[in-house]
Amino acid sequence: MPYKFTFDLSRISRFFFTEIAKVGYEKGVHKKVGKTTQEMIKKFKIQEATGLNLSDAVVLLQDLVDLQVRNLLERERFVQTRKRALFLPHCSRKYMDNRCKAVFDPNIPSYFCARCSPDCLINKAVSIAKKENYDVYILPGGSCVARILMNKHYDGIVGVACGEEIRISSEMLKDIGVAGQAIPLIKNGCANTAFNIETLHRIL
Repeated sequence: MPYKFTFDLSRISRFFFTEIAKVGYEKGVHKKVGKTTQEMIKKFKIQEATGLNLSDAVVLLQDLVDLQVRNLLERERFVQTRKRALFLPHCSRKYMDNRCKAVFDPNIPSYFCARCSPDCLINKAVSIAKKENYDVYILPGGSCVARILMNKHYDGIVGVACGEEIRISSEMLKDIGVAGQAIPLIKNGCANTAFNIETLHRIL
């Protein structure tokens, strides 16, 4: 959980991220910040919906806009890739104790879903990704990405994480020439984090 604050965007419309990308791209928020960002925070009522103070809301919004712009810029290259992987955060599992039957392999390092809870967000994501021929990794932390990519040679990566972790990973992917797409968490924290499953399905 790289952010020093927690947020929950689950009460915001599922079209929020599409609109944020559109408005952000048009206004060039990924290039210029400040007044425009604050205007967008007011327009989408981010502070009211999340309870964040203005400075944290600005950081969150800037990362979300940057994420969506990167997705748009990388999309064409990504769709041409053949060997793809999906990276999911282990903190989105329904259970974080022994009720979760996922098996952890420290050599990779990744959890592997045992499909124990039909209503688990990770289980649903794994099912969708497997149908689309993705290799799936459920990661205990963002630092595992580099280790996996050193051993496996993927053309395309889809990652689910908070904006700050996605930004760091995006720079790494750029350096090694791998096309990436990102799905932001709509609720962060150390457990019970969440992302939009429909957004994931569309990106995959």
